[in-house]
Amino acid sequence: MLEIKNLHAKVDGDMILRGVDLEIPQGEVHAIMGPNGSGKSTLSYVLAGKDDYEITEGSIVWNGQDLSELEVDERVAAGFFLAMQYPVEIPGVGTMNFLRSAMNAVRKARGEDELNAAETMRIVREKAEALNIPLDMLKRPLNVGFSGGEKKRMEILQMSLLSPTLCVLDETDSGLDIDALRIVSDGVNAMRGPDKAILVITHYQRLLEYIVPDKVHVLSKGRIVRSGGKELALELEKSGYAEYGEDEAA
Repeated sequence: MLEIKNLHAKVDGDMILRGVDLEIPQGEVHAIMGPNGSGKSTLSYVLAGKDDYEITEGSIVWNGQDLSELEVDERVAAGFFLAMQYPVEIPGVGTMNFLRSAMNAVRKARGEDELNAAETMRIVREKAEALNIPLDMLKRPLNVGFSGGEKKRMEILQMSLLSPTLCVLDETDSGLDIDALRIVSDGVNAMRGPDKAILVITHYQRLLEYIVPDKVHVLSKGRIVRSGGKELALELEKSGYAEYGEDEAA
């Protein structure tokens, strides 16, 4: 279970998260929605251990382990994965080399045997086919020249290959057309399982038509202010976030 208790965090001296309390049991998918500036992306970066995002109070515990005490690579080895809103391009780094290095780094940290080139190619091709990722994309530098949808599919491919148990998707639906949204959602749904917890951060209900959450939370002004079932997303789609207001958070 993911247990976030009284989480306060600041960025560049500004307090953004002001007491987040959230529990996500294994086997469940939860969604966080909220107005611009409510702290949604900040929460994902704090969970990932991004530099300059300082926890001032509270705790983040995943399966009994305090994530806030771990470096970024240690969080990944412990089962954490963040699918970013804007995946970065890395010129000069081949996609296959990146994927193999990432897989073997995680396997080594977990005490598993590393994969050779042939084993890596077999596994990557199998996973890539399910996400409609052509082989020529795997031969290019990571994300360089990729469309928005291709970058998001590459993120989900990485998630699938690293087999995380705690997955956070930060506005993965941003910039996706309906076909790409369906493909990405199918990839996320394939990751669901009794040992995994998934947190979906989104502005819009449309993503939750494909990735149906067990619970929906509203984040406003750095706090969870309301929680409910999947019907809450439909309500927010109709009424908007006017009653929750905007904030200076990020």
